[in-house]
Amino acid sequence: MSVNLIFKIAAVGILVTVLSQVLKHSGREEHAFLTSLAGLIIVLFWIVPYIYDLFEMMQQLFSL
Repeated sequence: MSVNLIFKIAAVGILVTVLSQVLKHSGREEHAFLTSLAGLIIVLFWIVPYIYDLFEMMQQLFSL
Protein backbone atom coordinates (compact mmCIF):
# COMPACT_ATOMS: atom_id res chain seq x y z
CA MET A 1 0.00 0.00 0.00
CA SER A 2 1.48 3.31 -1.00
CA VAL A 3 1.36 6.56 0.89
CA ASN A 4 -0.34 8.05 -2.13
CA LEU A 5 -3.44 5.95 -1.46
CA ILE A 6 -3.59 7.16 2.14
CA PHE A 7 -3.45 10.78 0.99
CA LYS A 8 -6.22 10.14 -1.56
CA ILE A 9 -8.42 8.58 1.13
CA ALA A 10 -7.76 11.52 3.45
CA ALA A 11 -8.60 13.99 0.68
CA VAL A 12 -11.88 12.22 -0.06
CA GLY A 13 -12.69 12.21 3.66
CA ILE A 14 -12.08 15.93 4.01
CA LEU A 15 -14.03 16.73 0.85
CA VAL A 16 -16.99 14.56 1.86
CA THR A 17 -17.03 16.07 5.35
CA VAL A 18 -17.09 19.64 4.05
CA LEU A 19 -19.75 18.89 1.44
CA SER A 20 -21.85 17.02 3.96
CA GLN A 21 -21.74 19.89 6.46
CA VAL A 22 -22.64 22.45 3.79
CA LEU A 23 -25.55 20.33 2.59
CA LYS A 24 -26.81 19.69 6.14
CA HIS A 25 -26.78 23.40 6.98
CA SER A 26 -28.68 24.19 3.80
CA GLY A 27 -31.40 21.70 4.76
CA ARG A 28 -30.55 18.94 2.29
CA GLU A 29 -29.86 16.07 4.64
CA GLU A 30 -30.74 13.47 1.99
CA HIS A 31 -28.07 14.81 -0.34
CA ALA A 32 -25.58 14.91 2.53
CA PHE A 33 -26.24 11.24 3.23
CA LEU A 34 -25.83 10.34 -0.44
CA THR A 35 -22.56 12.30 -0.58
CA SER A 36 -21.24 10.38 2.41
CA LEU A 37 -22.33 7.10 0.87
CA ALA A 38 -20.66 7.95 -2.44
CA GLY A 39 -17.41 8.79 -0.65
CA LEU A 40 -17.53 5.49 1.22
CA ILE A 41 -18.11 3.54 -1.99
CA ILE A 42 -15.22 5.29 -3.76
CA VAL A 43 -12.83 4.50 -0.92
CA LEU A 44 -14.03 0.89 -0.77
CA PHE A 45 -13.32 0.46 -4.49
CA TRP A 46 -9.77 1.63 -3.83
CA ILE A 47 -9.22 -0.64 -0.83
CA VAL A 48 -10.90 -3.90 -1.93
CA PRO A 49 -7.97 -5.01 -4.17
CA TYR A 50 -5.57 -4.65 -1.23
CA ILE A 51 -7.88 -6.70 1.00
CA TYR A 52 -8.07 -9.37 -1.70
CA ASP A 53 -4.28 -9.47 -1.92
CA LEU A 54 -4.08 -9.79 1.87
CA PHE A 55 -6.42 -12.80 1.86
CA GLU A 56 -4.51 -14.39 -1.00
CA MET A 57 -1.25 -13.93 0.89
CA MET A 58 -2.75 -15.42 4.06
CA GLN A 59 -4.08 -18.38 2.08
CA GLN A 60 -0.67 -19.03 0.58
CA LEU A 61 1.01 -18.60 3.94
CA PHE A 62 -1.14 -21.23 5.62
CA SER A 63 -1.50 -23.34 2.44
CA LEU A 64 -5.25 -23.76 2.70
